[in-house]
Amino acid sequence: MNFNKAEFFRSYGEYSQLPPSDRVEIAFAGRSNVGKSSLINKVFNRKNLARVSAVPGKTATINFYSLENIFLVDLPGYGYAKVAKSDKVRWSGLIEGYLHDDRQLSLIFQLIDMRHPPTKDDLQMIDFLIESELPFAIVFTKADKLSKREREERMSGFATEIPYFEDIEKVEFSAQTGEGAEKIRQIIEELADDKDNDAEK
Repeated sequence: MNFNKAEFFRSYGEYSQLPPSDRVEIAFAGRSNVGKSSLINKVFNRKNLARVSAVPGKTATINFYSLENIFLVDLPGYGYAKVAKSDKVRWSGLIEGYLHDDRQLSLIFQLIDMRHPPTKDDLQMIDFLIESELPFAIVFTKADKLSKREREERMSGFATEIPYFEDIEKVEFSAQTGEGAEKIRQIIEELADDKDNDAEK
């Protein structure tokens, strides 16, 4: 799979605008400013595939990117306080509508800032994914900001803070150093290959 060939496809601001699901979709979720755009750019070796905003809460749409036979879906960042309540309601509807829709959603990469305990919104999202029986993996972003000892302490903390922690696939990631990018690519490739194999049966 040539990750450099990922292309921006389309943005949708309302749940009702979403296109029918005709291929495997892999989504990226996380609170505002957790580093979703930076992760997408690093994983796909592109500087501006996803626009990195200096303003938290700026991604107010669901952004679709196409890569060969799959869609990569960037969900709006949640949890930013300085957003109008009406926007929060719309974003929440967008995210929940998308995740509850009958789509070929193979995996959600749930991003969490490795430097801090998960926020209340992070935990609500994880609970939602577990209760909805949606497959997900956790990506701990900004890993390069911590020393080896600090990382170990945070991972021990996450083990008690996040439900079913031992059963969840985890990736430690840094947009600065590229750590974890290859593992994310491998996961995406495996999901795309699995779908191709299913289609051939």
